[in-house]
Amino acid sequence: MICKDDISNIKTELDENIGRKIIIRGAMGRKKFFEEEAVIENTYPNIFIVKNEEKETNASYRYTDILTNELQISIFNGEEYFPLIPAALRTKF
Repeated sequence: MICKDDISNIKTELDENIGRKIIIRGAMGRKKFFEEEAVIENTYPNIFIVKNEEKETNASYRYTDILTNELQISIFNGEEYFPLIPAALRTKF
């Protein structure tokens, strides 16, 4: 079950990384997946915005997509990408 605190934790973590590069992986439908590099632009109560600088497009995603594993995010820390794993999912593994 998704708790308000789980969403808040993800939002806080993304807030701390605004302006950083990320890799987003997700499903587009039936056996189709996408992976793109983008920059975290902004966060809002229910969604966050990323900008794909290569394509010059913006996209919005929901925090719940991360919690339900519909979306996987890896954040660039200056040297390498590390996965953004919600605290709720860390305890399950």
